[in-house]
Amino acid sequence: MVAVLEHVFREQWGYVLAASVGFLGDFDLAEEAAQEAFAIAAERWRRDGVPANPRAWLVTTARNRAINRIRRDRTLAEKTRLLGTIEGADEPMDPSGVPEEPPFPDERLELIFACCHPALGIDAQVALTLRALGGLSTGEIARAFLVPEPTMAQRLVRAKRKIKAAGIPFRVPPDRLLPDRVAAVLAVIYLIFNEGYGGRRELSFEAIRLGRALVELMPDEPEVRGLLALMLLLDARHRARFRDGDLVLLADQDPSLYDMAEIAEGRSVLDGAIARGRHGPYVVQAAIASLHAAEERDWAQIAVLYRELHGLTGSPVVELNRAVAIAETEGPDAALAIVDRLDLGDYRYLHSTRAELLRRLGRADEARDEYRRALALAHDDAERRLLERRLDALAGDAAPRSLPS
Repeated sequence: MVAVLEHVFREQWGYVLAASVGFLGDFDLAEEAAQEAFAIAAERWRRDGVPANPRAWLVTTARNRAINRIRRDRTLAEKTRLLGTIEGADEPMDPSGVPEEPPFPDERLELIFACCHPALGIDAQVALTLRALGGLSTGEIARAFLVPEPTMAQRLVRAKRKIKAAGIPFRVPPDRLLPDRVAAVLAVIYLIFNEGYGGRRELSFEAIRLGRALVELMPDEPEVRGLLALMLLLDARHRARFRDGDLVLLADQDPSLYDMAEIAEGRSVLDGAIARGRHGPYVVQAAIASLHAAEERDWAQIAVLYRELHGLTGSPVVELNRAVAIAETEGPDAALAIVDRLDLGDYRYLHSTRAELLRRLGRADEARDEYRRALALAHDDAERRLLERRLDALAGDAAPRSLPS
């Protein structure tokens, strides 16, 4: 039952919170109501079983808990008016009478745009939406941002206070404002996808679903299509990326496990993005992902695309990935020269990539040190096991033969 509850939480949190914000108009109150609904579910479902329509049950319970809370505080004028709005517009729902697909999927988009309002800083936008739509814990978001958990907790609190103080509306912006709001929304969806790409598949599905919705909303925006194409092309390799719970590197993946229908869809979406011009970072990354999904990888072209991507983003992580491609075309010396110029601090993939380049150059002791640094920074069990295997292989004769990817 614990696993079932965790799955329902990941799958339904965004819907329940978005619906709660939609009828309450208050982020903090909505989050409290959603949390109470899930807590009640954890108790009752263990006893009575999971209802036929978990989402409707949770939305109804969250709404009823919020109404009860407002009634208790009805001496406050603002909450009295809010209660009157809710009670006048809608009586509490009966979960048994709600269809399997409740008619409020677009409210998640409204919540994304509220969380990504320009009154909030970009870090707050992304962090708050990861919490609101993906249901990620504060710790998980902190790892995504490479900041301490208390720092992220404070950031989330400040962001929610800013939403209330600034009166940020809960709605999809009008067409004239959409272009200025797209970049933050795309960053949010891609970070949700990346959480799923590490093994929590339900988040990948959630991100792809949001990506499809954004394509419907903004069909002529190349970067929206580019992000959807990128996610589809990466997700298509999911089955090949894990074997018995362990990570499998790109060079060792079995292409027969790739989802060819998803690759074809991703390439079709990418073609639509390219046809619309103005190639941004997501379109370029999707083109790279398409080349990685090919039967034989064109490393020279991949390196060219990473150079183009670096020109668009200036990101040292992009340069690290270009070094991986350079290692395949020009050798580990040329790649190591790029890596050693990068200022990435304790970024674990810097250390694991440098370790592999040193191994290829026969500098085993230095390679071991780098693998140990990467291992100390890893926070995922599958990633730790991969690094431990590479360290073990380095100690013997059967050295690993491919770079991390």
